[in-house]
Amino acid sequence: MKHIILLGDGMADEPIPMLGGKTPLQAARTPYMDLLAREGRNGLLATIPAGFKPGSEIANLSVLGYDVPKVFEGRGSLEAASMGVPIEPGELVLRCNLITIEDDKIKNHSAGHISNAEAGELIAFLQEKLGSDTVSFYPGVSYRHLIKIKGGNKAISTTPPHDVPGTPFREVLVRAETPEALPTADLLNELILKSQALLASHPVNLKRVQAGKDPANSIWVWSPGYKPKMETFQALYGKNGSVISAVDLIRGIGVYAGLKPILVEGATGLFNTNYEGKAQAAIKALRNDDFVYVHVEAPDEAGHEGNVELKIRTIEDFDSRIVGPIYEAVSAWDEPVAIAVLPDHPTPCRLKTHTNDPIPFLIWRPGIVPDSVEAYDEQSARAGAYGTLKGDQFIQTFFAE
Repeated sequence: MKHIILLGDGMADEPIPMLGGKTPLQAARTPYMDLLAREGRNGLLATIPAGFKPGSEIANLSVLGYDVPKVFEGRGSLEAASMGVPIEPGELVLRCNLITIEDDKIKNHSAGHISNAEAGELIAFLQEKLGSDTVSFYPGVSYRHLIKIKGGNKAISTTPPHDVPGTPFREVLVRAETPEALPTADLLNELILKSQALLASHPVNLKRVQAGKDPANSIWVWSPGYKPKMETFQALYGKNGSVISAVDLIRGIGVYAGLKPILVEGATGLFNTNYEGKAQAAIKALRNDDFVYVHVEAPDEAGHEGNVELKIRTIEDFDSRIVGPIYEAVSAWDEPVAIAVLPDHPTPCRLKTHTNDPIPFLIWRPGIVPDSVEAYDEQSARAGAYGTLKGDQFIQTFFAE
């Protein structure tokens, strides 16, 4: 049997008054996910281990069954694998966002979802001005980039910018957790402040301001780590496979897991991503692979914006343009295919950030004995046959059926 996971990042949410007390998942029209929930089995999954913040890096590692306390080495080091950035012993890698600072407060974590071309020009500029034998900048996608520090100490405390919109940025600068890490913290904070002075008058930002867009007027560094050690899916489960995502984080996790990253033209990580291209790439990959992991970022970004209508739209697009075509294709194959649908964590529109509440999941395959659940959403899943799973229980259950 082949297996495919369809993950809508941040789809889960809270009841929202403007939706009559429904969540976006409950309010959205999702005939395919409801069908799979009705014909399959459902449950809740705790994706955030104790002591960890509810980030996508933690949640997706959990979904894939990894022991997070054992393997996690920071978000930046995972993204580096996707970007082809080598990490040598003693090198510290961090995510480096381009963000917008307004009135000395973090306005947003994405510089208004800056384009790849604009961001690439700014990161190249910062490398020219701030790069050294110790410091290197690497361009990624939109606002998501990397910084590598030779000899850096990871005993520092950093804050994801999407967790603190509206916060004075000086209150959440890098802090050393040990005396030995103080030089690393001081260096990173110096780079943040220097970036603000350099980026304010850069032509890219001047044009963005003239066009009424948010400027990328600061870098923000977070999630430090060294090169992780992870077993592959072949070693853990005896399966080969592929990963399809618009973001380097998920592709990087896939690389360490031994999954082939598949790049889809027009995949943006936003509401305008190439859903159809991802679906067709997944169907094609599943012809040869044992396992495919399809990740869609759009619902998470809508949640970070607090945009309820957009979040509903992205959920409906995920259902009709990802889940539907894949289900229609694989359900007709002679070789059976198991399908799982879930988010990685909630991203409530009210909070504009992640929470660690358990997320709803469904598992469908030909011949599975359904439970009593009639629809796919946070509340319905509570009555599912699987109950609440944690750790590697979800992936072990998925592959056992």
